[in-house]
Amino acid sequence: MKRKLLYINIFLIIILCAGCKKFLETLPDNRTVITTPEQVTQLLVSAYPKRNYIPFCEAMSDNAEDKGNATLYADPNSNAVNAQSFKFQDVQFQDQDSPEGYFHACYNAIAAANQALEYCNGPDSANYNAQKGEALVARAYAHFMLVTLFAKAYDPATAATDPGIPYVTAVEKHATVKYSRGTVKSVYDNIEADLNRGLPLINEKIYGDAPKFHFSKQAAHAFAARFYLFKKDYDQVISHAAQTFGTTPVASLIRNWNGTSATSSPVGYSATSLGFFGLQAIYTKATENSNILLQEANTVWGSSYAYYRYGYGNNLFSEFYLNANVSGGTLSIPYWTYGSSPQYYNVPKFYENAANYDVIPLFSMEEVLFNRAEAYIAQKNYTAAIADLVTWESKNVRSYSAATHNITAAKAIAFYAPGTTDTAGSLLKATLFFKKVSYIHEGLRWFDILRLKIPVTHTYLTGGSDVLGPDDKRRLLQLPQESIQSGLQLNPR
Repeated sequence: MKRKLLYINIFLIIILCAGCKKFLETLPDNRTVITTPEQVTQLLVSAYPKRNYIPFCEAMSDNAEDKGNATLYADPNSNAVNAQSFKFQDVQFQDQDSPEGYFHACYNAIAAANQALEYCNGPDSANYNAQKGEALVARAYAHFMLVTLFAKAYDPATAATDPGIPYVTAVEKHATVKYSRGTVKSVYDNIEADLNRGLPLINEKIYGDAPKFHFSKQAAHAFAARFYLFKKDYDQVISHAAQTFGTTPVASLIRNWNGTSATSSPVGYSATSLGFFGLQAIYTKATENSNILLQEANTVWGSSYAYYRYGYGNNLFSEFYLNANVSGGTLSIPYWTYGSSPQYYNVPKFYENAANYDVIPLFSMEEVLFNRAEAYIAQKNYTAAIADLVTWESKNVRSYSAATHNITAAKAIAFYAPGTTDTAGSLLKATLFFKKVSYIHEGLRWFDILRLKIPVTHTYLTGGSDVLGPDDKRRLLQLPQESIQSGLQLNPR
């Protein structure tokens, strides 16, 4: 990856004023005239959110617990984001790791995508097809993240009336503009249209030596699989998952936590050959087969997440590693837990450079595998779902033995719903548990909680607890207060 593609100030500076009504408008710096497809490709480096959703998503989920007082090593502002998110409060900081910071970053990315599309739609537009494809899919992704976090989860019964988020499709050329939130359905319709238009146009050749930092076709299919899982269009989930994997055996695409060599393919995670810093360095590398789309984000997550008060502690470690699970074996990922005490527990996944930039995996193979398994379960194709879960077990259960550890419908029912015939519910719980363990520290558990209306209980060491029910209004992150000045209604509280 060429660092200059990640740090360069590319032709366009997006200005979003946090304290005024222009938070959605863009004021492009047009002093540099873009005249070639290659210049548009460079501009599109800015079409991805440069902030991090993990800090608040992880803290709100049931992948976080009260570990006691935060240590002095935690960044104070992001530590406040961690605490307020865990308590299901509206975060009061426009910190780099806050919901508001991520909100603005998404609209920054959308503005860059729209600016690129303007250049792509000129008289020689046929020469810009690949750039147009990336811009459309990137625009769809940023809007999807916004509607997922700041609006209700898609429900076909209510999506046509649930407030969405502004879907911005053009470069704003006026100082004052009023916006409409539309509906969740209208946002989803626009996402689907952009995704379907953009995906066929993508051409990875334009990305040079950094293809995993752009929407490749593989990454676009992975995004589509997630999108259609939210939409409950299971045929599409299965189709896009298959196109993500291609003809490569899935077992060779997911992370090999049971590996014994640091040079095997896929990379094996071996305690003797990697250790803390080795695992930290390799987890988000572009050469790791599991990583589909990576994004460099301005964040202090990598240097702080082990030190927050609310995160991965002893109860979660026991749930993941010590307690019985449906495989009958011991899972490998928690085996990689480091920390001198539960207050410092962490699985090293992120390396942060001196400028507070982490590489964040936006899409990875395990998620696509779990999404497909869930789609198969919804279609009652339990044989196919079990095959996907067994593939994951083969790389994630220590001392794996097919005869001993392979999940079956009977094992799932006996573990999750003894005395019943609930195959679908039991296999779904197994899928979600494996996924929960896989994505510790990555915020992805929050998306399943939103999508499936899973209740969350946060218990405090000082006494008491807070329950986030299936229809709790606090599931929707609050829009920035200045949204009111642009004609938008805040989420109810």
